[in-house]
Amino acid sequence: MASGLPVARTSDIAVPEGAGLEELCAEAEQSPLYNEDLAPIPESRRSWGTWNYAALWISMSAALTNYTLAAGLMAAGMLWWQALLTITLGNLIVLVPMLLNAWVGVRYGIPFPVFVRAAFGTEGAKVAAMARGLVGCGWFGIQTWLGGLALSALLAHFWTAWPGISGHEYLAFGTFWLVQMAIVSRGMGAIKRFESGAAPILLLLLLTLMIWALSIGPGFLATLQASTRLSTSSSYTFWELFWPGLAANVGNWATLSLNIPDFTRYAKSQRAQLIGQSIGLPLGMMGTSFVGLFVTATALDVFHQTLWNPIELIPHITHNGLLLLLALGVILLAQTSINMGANVVSPSNDFSNLAPRWISFRLGGLITGIVGILMCPWLLMEHAGAYIFTWLAGYGSLLGAIAGVMIADYWLWRRQHLTLAELYRVPSLYGRWNWPAFVAMAVAIVPLIPGFLVAAETPGGIVKNPNFLDRIYTYGWLWTFAVAGLGYVILQLGRRHQALRRQYV
Repeated sequence: MASGLPVARTSDIAVPEGAGLEELCAEAEQSPLYNEDLAPIPESRRSWGTWNYAALWISMSAALTNYTLAAGLMAAGMLWWQALLTITLGNLIVLVPMLLNAWVGVRYGIPFPVFVRAAFGTEGAKVAAMARGLVGCGWFGIQTWLGGLALSALLAHFWTAWPGISGHEYLAFGTFWLVQMAIVSRGMGAIKRFESGAAPILLLLLLTLMIWALSIGPGFLATLQASTRLSTSSSYTFWELFWPGLAANVGNWATLSLNIPDFTRYAKSQRAQLIGQSIGLPLGMMGTSFVGLFVTATALDVFHQTLWNPIELIPHITHNGLLLLLALGVILLAQTSINMGANVVSPSNDFSNLAPRWISFRLGGLITGIVGILMCPWLLMEHAGAYIFTWLAGYGSLLGAIAGVMIADYWLWRRQHLTLAELYRVPSLYGRWNWPAFVAMAVAIVPLIPGFLVAAETPGGIVKNPNFLDRIYTYGWLWTFAVAGLGYVILQLGRRHQALRRQYV
């Protein structure tokens, strides 16, 4: 049965203080499921306010991949307003599971790998957490590769011999990787300070690019009308592009919708994270994407080149060495910012969860960096269509199933109650493996595999005239989230019914 520790209270924070928390941690320290990085955070150590969460999302949104997201949809055949609508709607949809899972982090002060033990079991949670963690490693590699390209462009401008060095881009990639590992080694406090400080600088860069585009281009409305030239001669209809594009945009932050408790466990209150995230996520993504498409359209009109990437654009804008240094430096800041927030914290905790006694948050961060290199991010970024419609939509479908199970378990099945001590115990009230969670995931994911394989082999990732299974894949995260969540509740009800029948037979 559950422990009698005082963890259930009428306030929105259910982490015990004083002797209650000390008693829980003293008991949990003997468990193989515990270390200090995975322990619940008491109220006295919570310092994140509304601005910190808004800044987190603003700084993570102002990344190169998000800057080019709308332009990538337009390259597939969308108009500017269709691309912006798809991005905004996708981020409003993913905000819902984001806030639902974030609530648990504030209430219990626990990170994602501990929270997921309730739905998947203490051993099964390691599988679910690593599914999220490995995706984070892939993203870490992608963002580090893009940051390395920015560093390489900067070095090439100031050192003419740099492009002639064999493997110069990989050397820049390795240097940028080392800088990020140095930040990770300083822990969560350093990451919080970095994100809060980066947000206003990144906003200034976006504003500067927008002012440049407005001052040199044909005008606001004329640029938007001319942006149709960014679209290729696409044979796809809007609806053929909308559903996979929507699923990809939901999948873009499907990672954070799972592990957002890693951040909200430090929140001063539920109100702080609710307001901060509700402002920062949709506005940050919509603003960054709009600046990206507008500036790209302006550059096409001025330079007669499609310069999707600001790393390539900025040298065209200015030949002033100091301004170029500042601009590319800010891009490096953007890539570091999104990696620290989105792609280091969760995998570090997830690797720590595999062997809490041996792997700390800092060691988990180092493992994240190494795995990110091994996933060869330069291959993932070879084609924009493969990036949006295969990488984003594909892993989003997997994580959608995990999110569906987590939310159904906590909000519907357990009626918003967890027994904190049992999440660290072996044996536990939550068991080692909760098979309904894995069956529900399989039911949701298996029908998407044929569509994923076809999309992966199709240039651009969009399947023309899809069959039934291909069409299911286009719904991606939306399908797996709904099917896995509903399937989990049905399986749990059936399990309880069987248990009751055995009692009376």
